[in-house]
Amino acid sequence: MTTLQDPPVESSPEIGRERRRKEDQRLITGRTRWTDNIVLPGMLHLAMVRSPFAHARITSIDTTEAKASRNVVTVLTGADLGESQGTLINAWAITTDQVAPAHPPMPTDRVSFAGEIVAVVVARTAAEARDAAELVDVEYDELPAAIDLKAAARDEVLAHPDLGTNKSAFWKFDSAEAGTGGDVDAAIEKARGDGIVIEREYRQQRLIPAFMEPRSTVVDPTGEQITMWSATQIPHILRFALAATTGVPESKIRVIAPDVGGGFGGKLQTTPEEWLTFCIANRLGKPVKYTETRSESLMVAHHGRDQWQKLTLSAEKDGTVTGLKVELLADLGSHVSLVGGGVPVLGAFMFNAIYKFPAYQFNCQTVLTNKTWTDAYRGAGRPEATFAIERLMTELAAELDVDPIEIRRKNWITHEEFPFMSVAGLEYDTGNYEAATDKALEMFGYDDLRAEQKRRRESGDPIQLGIGVSTFTEMCGLAPSRVLGQLNYGAGGWEHAAVRMLATGKVEVVTGASAHGQGHETAFSQIVADRLGVPFEDVEVLHGDTQTSPRGLDTYGSRSLVVGGEALVRAVDKVIEKAKPIAAHLLEASVDDIEFADGRLSVRGTDQGVAITEVAAAVFAAHDYPEGIEPSIDSEATYDPVNFNYPHGTHLCAMEVDTETGGVKIRKYVCVDDIGTIINPMIVAGQVHGGLVQGIAQALWEEAVYDDAGTLVSGSFVDYLLPTAADTLSFDVDHTSSPSITNTLGTKGVGEAGTIASTPAVVNAVVDAIRHFGVDDVTMPCTPERVWKAIHSRGAGGEAATEGAAAPHFDAAEGTEGAGA
Repeated sequence: MTTLQDPPVESSPEIGRERRRKEDQRLITGRTRWTDNIVLPGMLHLAMVRSPFAHARITSIDTTEAKASRNVVTVLTGADLGESQGTLINAWAITTDQVAPAHPPMPTDRVSFAGEIVAVVVARTAAEARDAAELVDVEYDELPAAIDLKAAARDEVLAHPDLGTNKSAFWKFDSAEAGTGGDVDAAIEKARGDGIVIEREYRQQRLIPAFMEPRSTVVDPTGEQITMWSATQIPHILRFALAATTGVPESKIRVIAPDVGGGFGGKLQTTPEEWLTFCIANRLGKPVKYTETRSESLMVAHHGRDQWQKLTLSAEKDGTVTGLKVELLADLGSHVSLVGGGVPVLGAFMFNAIYKFPAYQFNCQTVLTNKTWTDAYRGAGRPEATFAIERLMTELAAELDVDPIEIRRKNWITHEEFPFMSVAGLEYDTGNYEAATDKALEMFGYDDLRAEQKRRRESGDPIQLGIGVSTFTEMCGLAPSRVLGQLNYGAGGWEHAAVRMLATGKVEVVTGASAHGQGHETAFSQIVADRLGVPFEDVEVLHGDTQTSPRGLDTYGSRSLVVGGEALVRAVDKVIEKAKPIAAHLLEASVDDIEFADGRLSVRGTDQGVAITEVAAAVFAAHDYPEGIEPSIDSEATYDPVNFNYPHGTHLCAMEVDTETGGVKIRKYVCVDDIGTIINPMIVAGQVHGGLVQGIAQALWEEAVYDDAGTLVSGSFVDYLLPTAADTLSFDVDHTSSPSITNTLGTKGVGEAGTIASTPAVVNAVVDAIRHFGVDDVTMPCTPERVWKAIHSRGAGGEAATEGAAAPHFDAAEGTEGAGA
C-alpha cells in the first residue's frame, strides 16, 4: 500500500517554528462570528418541542395555544412539513444487509429516543419561541424502550418494532480468511493446553462530546442561493447531503462554517435541526435561526463510545502473543447516523496495535436502542480499541508477574521491521516504539517510582501508588478513497487546496479542510511561507465556505495536515513550476537553467533572479510573458493518500489511590509521541494537552447515564462531570520523530493522539495501585465509589464485577449472551 515519496524536507525557518496562532487575536478579543452572533433583517427564531419519552406513539399534537402566543408566526409538525423536510442520511452502511430505520428530521407517528423533535415553533425572538414551545400539547402512548445494550442485542424489547430486530449489522474480520495471519481459534485452543489465555470483558461507557459552542444554524433563502451558516465540522458534506435529500440543486446551496467553537467529532454530523431550519426558511421565505440550549446539546447532540468488549488473548508461557479475538457490541442509539455504524469498524484495524499478533479476529454487532444516537467522538473507534488492548497487555504482564514494559518490548514491532504489514492488513510505514518508550521512561523516573510503589505496599500506606503504561499507535488521516470504498464508506478521502498569487505580493490559500479550533490558518500559512519563501504574515488562509472553497471533504480523523496539508504542498509546488518558464522569459534564460530557492527564481550559476512575487505581478500585468503560456501561476491540487497515517507514542501515568476512601489523584503524567515532522510545536502542545484531558476524563469522570425509562439523568454539567484545570496537572510532553514516508513533509496526525493513549494509561495505573487487593479491573469512570468497592470486594472487582465480569458474556456473532468464562 505504501508509495515512497521524496525524502521528507529538513526543518526550515517556518516549519518547526513556534508561532502564536493567527486566529487567536480575533477569538479572544470578541471580533469573531459564531453562528449564533449572526443577525439578518427580518430573521425568525425556532424552538424545538421534544419528546420526554424514549419510545412512544404520538397520538395527538395540539398547537392552538402556542400559535396564539405573542409574536409566534407558526407552529409546524412533521405532518405539516411532509416530504419537504427531507431525510437524514447514513453515509457508511458497513454491510449490504444493514438494518436501519428511516430517519426523518421530525417524525409523525412515533418517537424513538428522549429528545426527538415532534414540533417546531417559529417566532420573532428566541425567547418567545421557547415560551410558546411550552404550550404545545402533545399526547403520547408510551411504549417499552430498549435501553440496556445487552438486552437490546437479545431483542427483548424492540427499539423499532417495524424492523423486527435491534441487530443492525454484523461485521467480521478474520486474519485467516483475509490471508494476513493464522487461525485465531486454533491459536487460543493451543494456548489453553500449553500456554496462557487471558479473557476479559470491558465496558466503554457512553460519552458526550460537550463542545464549548452549542450547535447553531442560520438559513437565509432570500438570495440567488440558499445560504446556511452552521456550527459544523463538515460544510461540504452538509451541502451535498442537503442537496441529495431535499431536492434543492447543490449549486443553489451555500454552506458556511464560520468560527466554530470546538467539535471533537460531535459536529461531524448532519442534524435534524439543520434540516428543519433549512426546510422552514424555504417554506416561509425568510431567514431563520436555531441555537440549541446546553441541556439540548447534552441530550440530543450525538454521543460517543458505548460498547461492550469481550477479548481473548493467547500467548506462549514466555509471554509471546499468539492470537487475539475481539467480540464487540456497539450501541448505535436510535438511528444509524452519518458514520456511526462505521466507527466500531475503524477500531477493528487497531486492536492489534503495535504488537506482532500472528492470528486475529474481530467480530462486531451493532445494535439499535432507544437512546440518542452515537457517532464519531475524538478518536472514533481507535480509543476504544487502544483501551482494550493496552488493558489486556497489562493483564498479560500481571499474569506472568513481569513488568508491563517488558511484555510490550517482547511483542512490539521493532524499528528495523518497518514498513510492517499488520495482522489486520494495514501497512505501518514508519515508527520507533523503542525510542519513544526509552525517552518516556527517563522523563518519568520509572525505576524510582516503582521503588516508591514497593515501599508503600510494604509499609501498608493507605495511599497506594499505581503506574500505568500505554504504548499506542493509531490509523488517522482518514483516507485513502479506495480503501474507504472497500469498507463501503459513502465518500472519498481526498482533499483539495488552491494557491492564488496576488499582484500585490500576497498569497491566498484556499483549503477544503474546515477548522474548528485546530489552528489551520497558522499551520497552513507556515507551510506556504516556508515553501514559497514569502513572509508568514503575507499568507491568508480561506476555508469553511463552499462558495470560496467549492471542493473539500472537511475536518475529522486527524486528516487536516496529512491530507489537506499535502494537497497544499502540491498546489504550492505547481505554482513554482508554472512560474519557472515565465521567470526564464523575464531573465532571458533557458527554463532548464531556472532554479527556485528562498522565494526567488534564479539562473543557475549566476546572481540573476526574480522573486516569485515579482513573477506574480508580471503575469497580472501580462505585458511580457512567453507565447503559449497562460498569464497565471495560480494553482490547485487534489490529493488522495495511498495509505493511512500512523503516529504512535508511549504514555506513562502515576496515580495515587486512597484505599480508605477510593479517591484517586494523578501524581505524574509523561507522554512521548512520534508524530513525524512538527510544523508548529505550540499548536502540537495544545492538541496533545487537550487530548490528554479528554482521555483522562473518560477514565475518571465522564459518563452519560440513562435510567430504565430512557431518560438521560446526566443531562447537565451538574451530573455530567467535565474536568477543570484544578482536576488535572501539568503534563510532561515530548516527542521523537520517525517521519512518515507517505507524504512530502513527513507529517503524522496529532489531534487524537492524547485521547487515544491516555485512557488506558490512567486505568492501568488505578488498577496497578490496588491489584494486590485482588482487583484486576475497575469499570470507567473510576469514581471513588467504584474504586472503594473494588478494593473491599477483595478480588470480585467491585463495581467492575457487578457491571462487567459477573455479567454473562455475550456472543457478538449471535448478539446474545453466553455462559460466561
